Amino acid sequence: MNIKDALNSKSWKTTGAGIAAILVAVGAALTAFTDNDPATVPDYAALLAACLAGIGLIFAKDNKVAG
Repeated sequence: MNIKDALNSKSWKTTGAGIAAILVAVGAALTAFTDNDPATVPDYAALLAACLAGIGLIFAKDNKVAG
C-alpha cells in the first residue's frame, strides 16, 4: 500500500481530531511543567491516555457513508 492509498482510506476529520488530542495533552503537560508553581505537576497518566487516544484516532479507518 502506498501513501496515497493510505491517506485516501482515512478520514481527515478523524486524523485531525487525533492530532488535536495529542497537541492539547502535550500543551497542558508543558504548561504544568514550565509554570513557576512547584505544587503544579503534570498529570502523566492523563497525558499518556490522551496520546494513546490520539494515536488510535490517527490510525482509525472510517467507513465511507454516502449521503
